[in-house]
Amino acid sequence: MRCVIARFPFDLTKSGVLTSMKGVKPETITGESVLIGRRHYPVKQVGEVITRQDRRDFTSGEVTRAMARLGFTCRSGHEATPVPHASHAPTPLETASALLGSPTPLGV
Repeated sequence: MRCVIARFPFDLTKSGVLTSMKGVKPETITGESVLIGRRHYPVKQVGEVITRQDRRDFTSGEVTRAMARLGFTCRSGHEATPVPHASHAPTPLETASALLGSPTPLGV
């Protein structure tokens, strides 16, 4: 598939991306991610590996669109980190547990 990332054309294939990412350790995901094989990679890391360009030269959206068109599962940054509900009031049990603290082992 032909796509443009950072104003440069690339001919990408799913098997080519799989080969490029083989043996690459995923970095910590802080935003958008792509599932390649059984691993989730940050979109910017994938873009850097497959294009051999600096991460500052392209957007995560460009790489996400290309990976989705190749059939990879992409996640937005909002799906990766669940946001706790602000309206969650602690139950009486949670309040009591917080006040009592955690138990300490005997003999300490």
